[in-house]
Order: sequence, then structure tokens, then C-alpha cells
Amino acid sequence: MAAAGASVVGYDRMKEVKEFDDSKMGVKGLSDSGITTIPRFFLHSPETLSEIKSSPSQIEIPVIDLANVGSNSHRSKIVEQIREAAKTWGFFQVINHGVQVSVLDDTISAIKAFHEQPIEVKAKHYIREEGRGVMYASNNDLFRAEAACWHDSLQVWMSPEPPEVEEIPKICRKEVVEWDKQAKKVADTVMELLSLGLGLEAGKFRDLTFSDSRAFVGHIYPYCPQADLTMGITSHTDPGIITVLLQNQIQGLQVKHGNHWVDVKPVPGGLIINIGDFLEIVSNGEYKSVQHRVLANASMESRISIVVFFNLAKWRESGKYGPLPELLTQEKPALYRDFTVEEFHQNFYSKGLDSKSFIEKIKLLTRPVAGIGSNPSREKAMTTKFNCLCSASSLRTFSLANETSSRKPSEESLELAYAEVELVSEEHSLE
Repeated sequence: MAAAGASVVGYDRMKEVKEFDDSKMGVKGLSDSGITTIPRFFLHSPETLSEIKSSPSQIEIPVIDLANVGSNSHRSKIVEQIREAAKTWGFFQVINHGVQVSVLDDTISAIKAFHEQPIEVKAKHYIREEGRGVMYASNNDLFRAEAACWHDSLQVWMSPEPPEVEEIPKICRKEVVEWDKQAKKVADTVMELLSLGLGLEAGKFRDLTFSDSRAFVGHIYPYCPQADLTMGITSHTDPGIITVLLQNQIQGLQVKHGNHWVDVKPVPGGLIINIGDFLEIVSNGEYKSVQHRVLANASMESRISIVVFFNLAKWRESGKYGPLPELLTQEKPALYRDFTVEEFHQNFYSKGLDSKSFIEKIKLLTRPVAGIGSNPSREKAMTTKFNCLCSASSLRTFSLANETSSRKPSEESLELAYAEVELVSEEHSLE
């Protein structure tokens, strides 16, 4: 099998991608056509495919019962459960969240019905204008990614500038609008609990308008005849605050936990919550945004996944974002530098989904590095200088790979890192 992105004599990848996109048939159309071999641009690299395996079946993400969350006796226990899940997993499922099962079922059925319409009916919604209105397409990053993934998506930006209701496809209009309301209620409750878990006031995230920017996305993962050669969605982290996810009974979602990929098994009536990059940053690393992916669907029944992304909203007049000041102390200094909305969005839209999140680009070196005990004063000075440089949004950022490693960093790697900091400090007169 040729690796993704590899040059093959006589093969014009971009031509084939454009023909597929122009057809507006999506992968659902390909699947329905009865193909037995998927197009070459869907083939993923051996490196990606070699990691397609699940963890032992006994490992599962936490399931948290929100029943009686308004009761003081139950609330503190639930806060602790959510805090621990957000800190150690970055993913959890909630049950007894207040949304009727009939609403969940109706939403899944409506999105499935949209995707099962004839190609010519769906085609009028097929566009590539990310970040606005209503958009139906196969792979948002189709022209940016090294290899395409086996899914189609209906996306509706619900806030802060919602489309006219008539723009939402009629076959799922009522359900999309209703689910946005219900998902926001669940998210508001979860964000209150997450805020309390950080020792903040329950309404802190609401006051910061963390639920005021929302995108609804209804995915379909139809049957793939060569599911072992492609992906449903490649490994990535979500960029925003939190994500609320509703899925049908067909498995496929996996979460990275330690060195294992853990299958997220559907729980009847359950909703999946995951932490986004932005929440990890503002929580100063207390909550974790983790890698997750979706396997290509080998089942004859389509997998339906409906997500509402709660994204970055403007809550600082300066236009700069970073860890919440009330969470910072001398013992727990900032782990990330400040950044702008433009920088955040540019990172997200510059290329396709990959395994490197925005978080890795803005990490700071904030504690003394083990291994330089011979010169504590120099270590402290260089660490301070390192952070100062990384905090300047106009400068490039740095990383010490060994700093977060379990093994002691070598003198050579540290000296090289410090040398680069000293060089840049001279360039910018920061000595």
C-alpha cells in the first residue's frame, strides 16, 4: 500500500480529490454506490494504521451520574468525580443529565435522515465556508490533510451569529434547534461543576461567556469496505472549551489514556463530555485536553455522532488569553503563555487535524529543571528568561522535550536549550 501523500507515477491526487469534492456525493455516496476499493486519497500511512488497536476491554472512561446534582449532599461528590475525570482522563460520560431519551433519539434519527437523503437533495447545502452559517461537506480539511477520512458532516454555527432558521435543512431543523438548547443546558451544568472543581465560583465560566460560541456538527460514518486502510477521524484534540457528544450504538470513538487507546462504549441515555485545549489552558493544566480519534466503520449500519463544540469567546478586553489569574500562585505559576484569538484560529485552520495541539506550542518552562544542580542561580535565571521569551507573543516558542519526561534530562540537551534561549535573548535585547 502506498503511504498517504506519497508520490505515485501517473496519479494526480489533487485532481481526484477535486473530482470527489465537485461530485458532492460524500463518503456516504461512495459507500452507497457499492464500491469495494476506496479511492487512493483515503489511504492513510502505515504509521497511522499500525496504531489502530484497542485497550483491554476492562478499561473504560468514567461514567458520572448527575442525578440530584442540585442537592448539597450529592453536589460535592459529583464535583469531585468530574474534577478527577477532567484531570486524569479529559473525557467522561454523564447520565441522568436532564435531557429526555426521546430528544436524544429524535436528534440521532434526524441527522441520520439528513445524511441518507439523495445526493442531489443534500448537494444544495454542500459548501466549504468554515466558520459561518450552515455547511455540509465531506472532511472540512479535505484539501489540507495528507489523507482524507471516512465521514461526512453537517455543520451549523448556532452562536454568536446563528443562521436564519430556514437555512437549516428542513428534515432536521427542529431537532438541531432543540438539541442546541438542550446541549447548552447540559454544558452549563457541567461547566458549573468544573468551575467548582477548580475552587472558583459556580458561575465563573458562565460570566466569561464560555457557552456563548457554539457549533453543531452532525457526523455520519457510513460502512467502509476497507476500514483497515483509512480512518473515521484522525487523532486530534478539540480546540475549544468543552464538547458535548451524542452517539448512536455503533462504536468507533477512541480516547488516548496513557499508552492505550480506549474504546468509548455507548451508554444508553449517556452524553460524552471532553475537555478542549482552551479549558486546559485557562485551568492552567488542571484539566486535560486529550487525543481522541474515530476508527473507520466496518459495520453495515452507519455510525452517527452529534457534537456541540463550545468554543472560544471574547472575555478579555486586551484580546489576550491565558491561565486564569486566580489559579496562579508562586507554587503554581502559569504553564502557558498568553495568546491572541487570531493566533488560536490560525493554528486551527492552517492545516488538517494532526496529533500536535495548540497547547504544545504555548507551553512554558515554569519550574527548575532537574539535572543542573551544579548552578542553581543560573538555573533560576535561565528559567525566568525562558518564560519571559515564551510569553512574548511576537516571538517563537520553545520546548524542552525532556522537561516533561520521566527520565532525567541530559546535560547536553539542557545546554543546547539554554544556548538557544541566550541567543534569542541577545537578538531581542532581553539580556
